[in-house]
Amino acid sequence: MIPFQGLHEEVVSMRIKTQGRSRRGTTITDVQMPRSRRLRIRGEDVSEEQSQPSLSTPQRLDIKAARRKFLKFFPNGFKDETYKAWERDYKWNAHLEWNTQLAKPQLRTLLKQGRDADAAMAAVRIESRTNLLFSFEKMALRDAVKSNEGAQLFAEGLYDFLYGSGTPGKRFERWCEVVAGLPRKQTRVLTWPVVTVFGFIAQPEQHMFVKPNVTKLAAQECGFDFQYASRPSWKTYVHILDFASEVKRIIRDLKARDFIDIQSFLWVQGSTEYD
Repeated sequence: MIPFQGLHEEVVSMRIKTQGRSRRGTTITDVQMPRSRRLRIRGEDVSEEQSQPSLSTPQRLDIKAARRKFLKFFPNGFKDETYKAWERDYKWNAHLEWNTQLAKPQLRTLLKQGRDADAAMAAVRIESRTNLLFSFEKMALRDAVKSNEGAQLFAEGLYDFLYGSGTPGKRFERWCEVVAGLPRKQTRVLTWPVVTVFGFIAQPEQHMFVKPNVTKLAAQECGFDFQYASRPSWKTYVHILDFASEVKRIIRDLKARDFIDIQSFLWVQGSTEYD
């Protein structure tokens, strides 16, 4: 997880958004907001308590059947070599590549140099080497950041979401506004997968990737009362983080490393790939 640190340089800022899914055997080989206002991207030290969502009282989940299903496919759990090849490795490789190209110092430098397009294209390129987003979502995202306006909105909103100041909830809501404001040709960019994929790749200890249908089915299998809303919002997202955190706690003997493991565990429950 990338720590929050102070940032005092002034750069232009605005609004942002993203989702998709993996296929067995997939690996990574390489891996609009209008210019209507200028903000100061100013990171402040954030305590561990502030950097985590405030979880509500956990629901009592019954995941015995979900656990059996996961272990049927991957008998050695999260250490299983097949599990790593099918589910974990390509997501983790994307995270490593993100840390090389778009960790806080690198992204801050790109923004200070006015290289918004380079930052935006790097993020899109890293995601494109995964199967997290559907092809139409990838295309909509590429179209959204082609213009200078779209690239600037996306890159500055991404920085604010991942490394900016304020509570996780306020940063997530600002990110949703940015994604909603991105230029679009046909397919809308404001979807749960698009909004959540970059946080998931960049900070898998904090963020979950959300594919609505799979998440709803997985919640049903685990007995979780998932209060879903189609428009991305912090209210729904923190509910998903509650769910993921509680699953991680219940299966702690399997030693899930982060939300990559939990997202993969839930994917097995809700995806037709594992029927």
